[in-house]
Amino acid sequence: MRALVYDRYGPPDVLRLADVPVPEPGPGQVLLETEAVGLNLSDWECLRGSPAYSRIGGLRRPARRVLGSDVAGRVAAVGAGVTRFRVGDDVYGDNLALKGGLAECTLARESALALRPPGLSAVQAAAIPQPAAIALQGVTGVGPGSRVLVNGAGGGAGSLAVQLAKAAGAHVTGVDNASKAAFVASLGADVVLDHRVDDFTRTAAGYDLVLDLVAHRSVLAYRRALAPGGRYRCVGGTTRALLRVLVGGAVVGALSGRRIGVLAVREGPAAFTPMADRCLAGSVRLHVHREYRLDEAPAALADVGAGRALGKAVVLPRA
Repeated sequence: MRALVYDRYGPPDVLRLADVPVPEPGPGQVLLETEAVGLNLSDWECLRGSPAYSRIGGLRRPARRVLGSDVAGRVAAVGAGVTRFRVGDDVYGDNLALKGGLAECTLARESALALRPPGLSAVQAAAIPQPAAIALQGVTGVGPGSRVLVNGAGGGAGSLAVQLAKAAGAHVTGVDNASKAAFVASLGADVVLDHRVDDFTRTAAGYDLVLDLVAHRSVLAYRRALAPGGRYRCVGGTTRALLRVLVGGAVVGALSGRRIGVLAVREGPAAFTPMADRCLAGSVRLHVHREYRLDEAPAALADVGAGRALGKAVVLPRA
């Protein structure tokens, strides 16, 4: 089968198409014919090997040679002990533990997958899992009148979080680059800021929630952005920023009456299937930036890494 592999960390040109054996599913695993793969910023980070936490399990070289965790496909074979799926089932999920989506066939853990509901295409399904889990958990507790800021509002998770917060009755500020301003506004954001011009930690508004998908500022700056009793939660960002939040967030937050920390995202179907229901009901809109062939996946990753993708970039390994 064809797969896009890499043997060292680096820019997209370290990726290469190769013929590799079709893997055999082990106990608790499912083999998929991969129909679509949604790319996340985590894929870009694992390609580059930066931030440092992206090298967990593979300090000097990648632990997994094939990227891609948000997958949608058809079950081709099942391993011992698999009871929830059978050959021919259409499934999707966040296969973060094994990755491997950028290939014509993918091994996934049974526990990572859900049946793809009728009415949801493979491309749509691949755009959901990881962003949905982040968005749903990131805006928990938001209600009418809440002042919410989403940093990275034009990406996969950010675009969903903006819509969820707005639907809950919040006043929403979306932050991203200027090229995404119209898109973020179309999602329902009341205010749109260009991160290259506007520092949201120095705006007059005190936010009840800041969901930060690209953290890189100091803990004191985040405290400054929050209203009394407000929450700051980050997912992703520089290693330095995350360490600052982990080490100093609780202390600074407690001293100032705010809550500052890292969002510990729960994985698995229960974390993302509610978003599929919302999409099918029409209450949340998925946006696919573009569909790419497997040989175009390096360009897709470059778009994600440079912040050019509106919503999700999706690769079709069998196209």
